[in-house]
Amino acid sequence: MKNNIQLSDHFNGRKFFNPTLEKQISPGISDVIKMMREEREKWPKYVEDCGIPNLNEKLGEDDVAITFVNHATFLIQFQNINILTDPVWANCASPVQWFGPKRVRPCGVALNDLPKIDLILLSHNHYDHLDVDTLKILNERFSPKVFAALGDKKLLNRIGFSDVEEFDWWDSIKISRNTEITFAPTQHSSGRSLFDRDKSLWGSYYIQHENRSIYFGGDSGYSTHYKEISKRLGSPEFALLGIGSYAPNWFMKAIHTNPGEAVTAYQDLGAKLGIGMHYGTFQLSSEGYDQPQRDLQTALEERGLSKDHFITLPEGETRFFLGTEL
Repeated sequence: MKNNIQLSDHFNGRKFFNPTLEKQISPGISDVIKMMREEREKWPKYVEDCGIPNLNEKLGEDDVAITFVNHATFLIQFQNINILTDPVWANCASPVQWFGPKRVRPCGVALNDLPKIDLILLSHNHYDHLDVDTLKILNERFSPKVFAALGDKKLLNRIGFSDVEEFDWWDSIKISRNTEITFAPTQHSSGRSLFDRDKSLWGSYYIQHENRSIYFGGDSGYSTHYKEISKRLGSPEFALLGIGSYAPNWFMKAIHTNPGEAVTAYQDLGAKLGIGMHYGTFQLSSEGYDQPQRDLQTALEERGLSKDHFITLPEGETRFFLGTEL
């Protein structure tokens, strides 16, 4: 990769890194093999979705509809804009569709049922977040604008996208008179092969639309950046946060939050409502299929919070928030 990216507290001229970690971690093939040799909970081979999408309702200027598609894919709808986060409709979260972590459930929304997509937000380039085949279909159908982390524009141009914006941490852009999006830090890694590890950045998105605000957390281990995001950008109304892929601890702690850490992140952000993601679709780690949701309830009880503070949505479920209602 030809580099014209400026040196920073998270880029050393050759690779990106996490300033929040004394010892950097970028999991490789050997780590995955070691994890696979350890005891893992057995997941079901197939799970039926029970959520009901409702994608074509007319929305007012302060209304928002949030549909959980699967994994880290949400459809976020405002009055005049439809946003997809990390869209993945692939059967396997891997470079090839005949090998790798295979989905255990269908997507909660069929690709053919999507409304017009105006904007795609890509948090980083791991296969369970950046799915080339899905992106090609979305581009052919909708020609959306794409926001991506530094270093990923070349890949997106290569597969046919022309309207791509790359972001460094804390970069902001107004996409309309009433909508501003900021790319914020996370603690994670990147890479799609043995040769490009940490050559592109990773991050999260803070969406401000009228009087509504949504934080999409991408992938991240727990660190101080959640408080920094709240300090700089304000407390979001909604925080979409990962609660899965956290076991074994030696492998996952630095790069994914467990449910207890996700609740702490929700509190650090000062969000009104937490919504869990990154669980129950691909077995990427060792915890059980439904353990993230059970551990989330335990974490809420330990903090004296009701289950309504931090929820999970069935795949395919659309939740409407009208006016200033939460």
